[in-house]
Amino acid sequence: MLKEINFTGKNHGCGEALRVQFRPLIMFLLITLPLAMSCVGSCDVYTGLLEGGASPGLSIVTWNLQALFDGQDDGIEYDEYRDSNGWNSEKYRARLNNFSKAIYSIEKKGPDVIALIEVENAGVLENFAEEYLSDSAYRYSFFAGLPGYSLGLGLLSRYPFLAARSHSSNILGEILPRPVAEVRLEPEGQPVVIFICHWKSKLGGDEETETLRREAARVILRRIKVIKAEEPDIPILILGDLNENYDEFIRQDGELRCALMPDSPEAASIVGSDRVSDDEEEGADTQILQDFLVLSTEKPPYSSFFPGMDGVFYTPWETELEKGSYYYGGGWESIDHFLLSEAFFDSAGWEFKDAAVLDAEPFVNSKGEPDTYNTRTGSGLSDHLPLLLTLENKKR
Repeated sequence: MLKEINFTGKNHGCGEALRVQFRPLIMFLLITLPLAMSCVGSCDVYTGLLEGGASPGLSIVTWNLQALFDGQDDGIEYDEYRDSNGWNSEKYRARLNNFSKAIYSIEKKGPDVIALIEVENAGVLENFAEEYLSDSAYRYSFFAGLPGYSLGLGLLSRYPFLAARSHSSNILGEILPRPVAEVRLEPEGQPVVIFICHWKSKLGGDEETETLRREAARVILRRIKVIKAEEPDIPILILGDLNENYDEFIRQDGELRCALMPDSPEAASIVGSDRVSDDEEEGADTQILQDFLVLSTEKPPYSSFFPGMDGVFYTPWETELEKGSYYYGGGWESIDHFLLSEAFFDSAGWEFKDAAVLDAEPFVNSKGEPDTYNTRTGSGLSDHLPLLLTLENKKR
């Protein structure tokens, strides 16, 4: 069953910040897919008062902030962020201050759009934008989270959201632990759709948790089909912490069907063995159940071994992006991503220019590894490195 929720908002007074509080209107459609929800849980869009223009082109950052909790103990925080363990508003404010300095080190006024992974609530985004990034003109923010869960997704933008929603899914009675956020922007009059993700971690086992990552990929694919049915050439960007390496299939010795699959005969062989049919009669047509994205290092991205499939994206890993964004168990992992659709390579609007791992100070320590935050000392930033994407407008 598909559940879609639409939203309305109110302007709470001239001269005040506009806060859009979503009120759900629920419609039910009978389909064969699992439950999908549009804007599940908490979804808040905030519009601030600041004026200011954006830099030439479009710069986008994705960064997992390693559990950015506010200074209030609500009972859902991780243990180290509880009052009883010394966490307080002073430490919270110090983190925001350090994060703001780091963001200003990327660009003078900060990137145009910042996706922030592992943020506790919408209030954190508002504090950050208004009090610590006040020179950056981040007039718009969007937060998506699920009730009862500790952390969600946030987005800060200089450009307004023409649409903002959140999606989740119910698979075998279990709701995806983190929603997939979706926003539509039109900087300089050129549209782009962005999916912000924090897929399930591997805690509990690689194979045991892969089902939830694949289900998150399927949620995105269902939305892409809807979007492209109306606008076939619109650029679509998937970003965030997918908790899966771009070469995960290879790391798993080619034996595990992953949410991110390479365009290779080995990957196609594993996927091709899993087909579904609505008709159990002998000779009935079957199709591949697509719950994965196909990654390509070609520009524009294309697939030789998954012909006719949706969800073929360019990955900058191996080309513009090197080494990794997360250091674990003595090795680098590439679990943070920018995945770009073919429309970013058609010279007809927003075009891919470059991508980079921000692996210099203040983001790294003396060993060149992510400068992990320490709740006891207050030192460090995050156990993830940010990624920076630069787009250029070919229609300017």
